[in-house]
Amino acid sequence: MIDLNLEYLCMIACDIARHAGQKIIEIYNSEYDVEKKDDKTPVTTADLIAHKIIMEGLAELTPDIPILSEESTAIPFETRKTWQRYWLVDPLDGTREFIKHNDEFSVNIALIDQHKSILGVVYAPVFKSTYFAWKNGGAYKTEPGKSQTQINVRPLKNKPIIAGSRSHASEKLKTYLEEIGDHELISMGSSLKSCLIAEGKADLYPRLGLTSEWDTAAAQCVVEEAGGHMTQTNMQPLRYNTKDSLLNPEFFVYGDDSIDWSKYL
Repeated sequence: MIDLNLEYLCMIACDIARHAGQKIIEIYNSEYDVEKKDDKTPVTTADLIAHKIIMEGLAELTPDIPILSEESTAIPFETRKTWQRYWLVDPLDGTREFIKHNDEFSVNIALIDQHKSILGVVYAPVFKSTYFAWKNGGAYKTEPGKSQTQINVRPLKNKPIIAGSRSHASEKLKTYLEEIGDHELISMGSSLKSCLIAEGKADLYPRLGLTSEWDTAAAQCVVEEAGGHMTQTNMQPLRYNTKDSLLNPEFFVYGDDSIDWSKYL
């Protein structure tokens, strides 16, 4: 990792994410096609165009670092396991939110080194907000009309604010929230839930369902550099590219580590 200028790479990755986001918005405000992938999840013209922009931008930035995108052709683990460092991309996180036209989707770009996220960019095209971080560099947010600000998680209040999935709420989550007791729930799509934790607007995001590694990697760096945590439900950190499957285990995103959130499961 010492041979990389992570701050420089992060700034260029922000530019690439914004470029992809501009194209996403053009499609968002027009007619577009929706298809189903083999796993029955939706994919749109916007996913594919953003994928192309990001792949080309990162390949030019770091020709020697491989790239794994949600929209890439499947790369076997036999190949991936030799990677010590690679880009992990979700060109359009929250495709369902995009299709529903509720604005809550993002572009996610992460750099993984030794199974850990060391750089993360989450760009929200509708809001033109960028969350970004790099290892030991802090976490930041930019938005229109405001100066760049460093963001941090907050201490837990008496009544926790919990971020929940807008499109993937489950009975398991409802039961978990009942165990926690009095709380405020914010429903939101995509990686923006994790960013709420990072900027101190929520305390916990419990994901008790399936996600893929490209859904979490960018936000994980942002959350951790903001002083928070993204862990499996056994409270061990999420790691990347350690197995054949690219599915994540269930996980928690939280700021204050004074509570063992697993005790409510």
